[in-house]
Amino acid sequence: MKFSFARTSLFAATAAIFVFSTAAGAAVDEEAAKALAKKNDCFKCHAIDKTKKGPAYKKIATKYKGKEAEGEAKMIKNITTGPKVKLEDGTEEDHKIIDTKDKAEIKNLIDWILAR
Repeated sequence: MKFSFARTSLFAATAAIFVFSTAAGAAVDEEAAKALAKKNDCFKCHAIDKTKKGPAYKKIATKYKGKEAEGEAKMIKNITTGPKVKLEDGTEEDHKIIDTKDKAEIKNLIDWILAR
């Protein structure tokens, strides 16, 4: 069976759109993200839209708008290794390490924060 160049190109383009739309368009599970944040006391220091000990999630999302990969890397480091972080009042403390090793849960939480 022979395929024309146009038909082959159309097939390749359709396949590429499908792959990228399902990978990039994967929905954030908001309820799971909130539950993980609550379980790990993230809301003790962070709120969605107001400053507490740590920055609001909206402030974090704004900081990394257009630089989501950088934001994701920074947040993964903070929640998995517990480095010293500077708080809103200028003091420093060790960031709490999240109680999960599930990379999908961590990614979902970070994607949720960046979507604020």
